[in-house]
Amino acid sequence: MRRLSSLSTFFYKRVFPFLWFGFLLIFFAIAFWGTQHARVPVDPQQMLPMLAMPLLMGAVGYFIFRKLIADLVDEVWLDGDMLVVKNRGEQRRVSLTDVMNINATTMSNPRRITVMLRTDTRYGRSFSFIPASPRGFMSVFQPDPIAAELIERVDALRGTRR
Repeated sequence: MRRLSSLSTFFYKRVFPFLWFGFLLIFFAIAFWGTQHARVPVDPQQMLPMLAMPLLMGAVGYFIFRKLIADLVDEVWLDGDMLVVKNRGEQRRVSLTDVMNINATTMSNPRRITVMLRTDTRYGRSFSFIPASPRGFMSVFQPDPIAAELIERVDALRGTRR
């Protein structure tokens, strides 16, 4: 078995949102505490931007995390002609013959590979993961090697079925 998903998935799914919202909470608490304990009386309208900005950043961050990170599976492994998908302690095996399409993003951080399936599974008709691809400045302009390999394997399996 070979791991296709990145080890940084845990950081993106669990640690980074905790740091993001934790920083915003600390910033909000300091701004609120500063308005309550200022030596010179502070007009609440002057502090509104200072208090509103963390709330706005929290809302934007929530929707971005929900759209780009929350749907990622924890691990994806390649085992012959099967994909082993692990998410939240559950493990499913998906045959490459059940794969309908593979889509890879190149100009996003983190990169994503989305695998669309012919049938419904526990994860729905598709699942996404962060590939364990080598990174570098020029790699953003090249196709993802893991996605290319998966596409070739699925195409080869389709060719044998004809």
